[in-house]
Order: sequence, then C-alpha cells, then structure tokens
Amino acid sequence: MAKCDVCGQQENMPYECRHCGGTHCGEHRLPENHGCSGLHDWNDPKGVFNSGFDDSVNSSAEASTTEKIASKLPFDTGSSGVLGYFRGNMTYTLLALMWLTMAAQFLAYSIGGRELHETLFTLSTANPTYVWTWVTSVFAHSPFFIIGAQGPEGSIFHIVFNSIVIFFFGPLVERYIGSRDFAILFVVSGVLAGIGQVGLASLLGEPSSVLGASGAALAIIGVVTILNPDLRVYLFFVLAMPIWVLAAGTVAISMLFIVLGSPGAGGIAHGAHLVGLLIGLAYGEYLKRTRNFRVPSQIQMGGGGGPGGPGGPGRGRGPF
Repeated sequence: MAKCDVCGQQENMPYECRHCGGTHCGEHRLPENHGCSGLHDWNDPKGVFNSGFDDSVNSSAEASTTEKIASKLPFDTGSSGVLGYFRGNMTYTLLALMWLTMAAQFLAYSIGGRELHETLFTLSTANPTYVWTWVTSVFAHSPFFIIGAQGPEGSIFHIVFNSIVIFFFGPLVERYIGSRDFAILFVVSGVLAGIGQVGLASLLGEPSSVLGASGAALAIIGVVTILNPDLRVYLFFVLAMPIWVLAAGTVAISMLFIVLGSPGAGGIAHGAHLVGLLIGLAYGEYLKRTRNFRVPSQIQMGGGGGPGGPGGPGRGRGPF
C-alpha cells in the first residue's frame, strides 16, 4: 500500500511520476493534476505541460520533428490508434522487437544461410568479439526455420514461451520502475546473461551459443520474486505455486545441469538462465530497500485503462 501525495488515498498499485518522483492515485497521476514540479521546468509561455496523454496539447507553436513525421503517417499515431498500445508500454515494444527480429533472422538466413544468420544474431564461444551479437542475441530466438534444426533450436516454442513470461510479468515490473528503467533492466540482464553463458562455457572448454530473451525474462521473474515472493502463479497455466518456488526450482535445475552436465546441456542455456535470474533477484532486493512498494497478491490482466492506450498495464478482468 502507498499513499497518494495529493489526496492521501491508499493505493495498492500507485503511479510514480517520472518527472517529480511523487506517488499518486489514478486521479492525480498526470503532472497537470498534482502540481508537478516538472511544470516549472517546462519552457512553455502558456504554462501547459505536455504529459504525452493528451494529443491536443503542444509544448510550443512549432510541432517537434517527431510530431511532424507522425502526422504524415497513413495511420493513427495517437493514444487511440494501433501505436497506443506501445506508448508508455515498453513491455509491448520489446515484445514487438523480438518478433520483428525473428522476421529479420528469417530474411538473413534466406539471403546468406546459416553463416550470415550466426554472424548477425548468435553470440557464441566462436565469435565473442562480435559485440553487436551481445544485443541482437537477446532479441533473436531459436531459428526453427533452419532446415535440419533439432531440439530447442528447431522449436517456435522458444520465442512463444519467452513472450508469454514477458507479457504477463513485464507490465507489472514496468509499472513500478518506469519504462526507461525497465528497458535498461531487460537489455542489460539479457546481455550479461548471454556473456555469462559464453564465458562459463569457455572456462569449461565447451562450445556454446546463445539466442533468446530467457535471461531477461528470468530477470523480470527475479524482481517480482523479491518484491512479493508469495505471488501465486500457474506453471504451464495449470500447476499453482508461489513465485519463489518457481524461482528456486529454476536455480536448482540450472545448477544441476551446469554441475553434472554443461552450461548448454540439452540445447538450453542454463548458465544464461541462472545469471539472468540472479540479476533480477539482486535488482529486486535493491528496489525493496530503496522504494516503498509491493506488487499485488495476484496478477490482473485484461482490458482496461492502463497508461499508453487500451490494453496497457491497468485494471484487469481476471487473475493469471
């Protein structure tokens, strides 16, 4: 529970202003509605603060370059349009980038075969100095379209499973730490997880390659685990358990395969999973010590009035 700085109302899921850092209820979440100190820093002779929620408000007589470009696009770029789902919702933006990257993987393989695909997207012990793959490998996933691919490499469920985890848990974390910090958490944890996998395999003298956002997804799980370890989740949508059990099970399985097998046993990057989860746990502990909030006892998903357009993080119809 947190108290709105304006009206004192107790809120289970408060809004934190990105401009002044205050805590507010839904009625006072906009900068215009809580006398945001950021209003004084906005160079607007009319005193109107463009919060990004009202498309009719302009900060100056001259529209920004971005606004000019957006106005010429053949579709609605406002909060009621298709892009409304992505405004203020970094989770959806990252998910879209993952699937667009999958399309780019298919194109690269069609043009240059496996060699070009691995050069552009795969972080491995064979090419650790290809620094661009440190990032591209986070958004890329198992190339199931490659002829002859077997096991996890040949399964579309890799990207589907990661998308499900990020879709359900991402908005919950993003709401509390903000879109910018959420994007940083996602990319940094994904990169470090991939480097950790390759580094561990190199130390053991084993070849290994990394693709996918599993490390970033598990970092998100780690954050939620620390903030509310008793949050009830459903493994494979069937088996109910507290999220701390899921996290502990992931650590145990990853450690078991690393110790008894290898970091990449079964075609799965167990080292990356472990590193990503540990990063999330550490960051969650930092948030718990420095910020006064808790996640709810269950995840609410569905239509509703979350920030950034219809369907964003907000009120839901039923628990996941």
